[in-house]
Amino acid sequence: MAGWTRHKGRAVFLGLDNIDTDQLIPARFMSTPRAQGYGQFLLHDLRNDADGAPDPDFPLNRRPDASVLVSGRNFGTGSSREAAVYALVDAGFRAVIAPSFGDIFAANAVNNGLLPAQVTDEAQAELAATLGTGTADISLDLETRTVAVGNLTVAFDLDESWRTKLVNGWDDIDLTNRHVDEISAFAANRAKSEPWAFPLTSE
Repeated sequence: MAGWTRHKGRAVFLGLDNIDTDQLIPARFMSTPRAQGYGQFLLHDLRNDADGAPDPDFPLNRRPDASVLVSGRNFGTGSSREAAVYALVDAGFRAVIAPSFGDIFAANAVNNGLLPAQVTDEAQAELAATLGTGTADISLDLETRTVAVGNLTVAFDLDESWRTKLVNGWDDIDLTNRHVDEISAFAANRAKSEPWAFPLTSE
């Protein structure tokens, strides 16, 4: 997974609260091999009518070039399915901006290079007003933790360890491995001071 610090793209507004992981990717599609891509299933039942035809008025259908999604509160609530993040990433999204996120969804997002940018309700409203029903150029900066659209710049919250993972393209194992020297030193000292805590090895 490649790390990133800044992203420039197009943003689209989806004014719905409580978008859950089953809406992001309905369970019936999750048997599809990941190699085939999950982007086609993103928000499938919201984007398409009962016959499976795309709804031309749905924001993501109107703006297929968007790489940043601005949405409502409690985005990614529901089950822990990581496939919900896969669907967003495979559809070309690099960030979701919302006032709040499902905890497991946000952690899965970071582990897959997708930014869950948490903003205040006021900032989300300003972004929504700026975007309206169209798209606009948007810039994201992980160093300053800011989002810029036109003359509007708003801050977003992001845990420092998550920022580190996104910038470096790391997952949880990579984040732990940066402390490998301290871990090895601790294990060596523990083996000397408390040898009884370690299994016996054959000569």
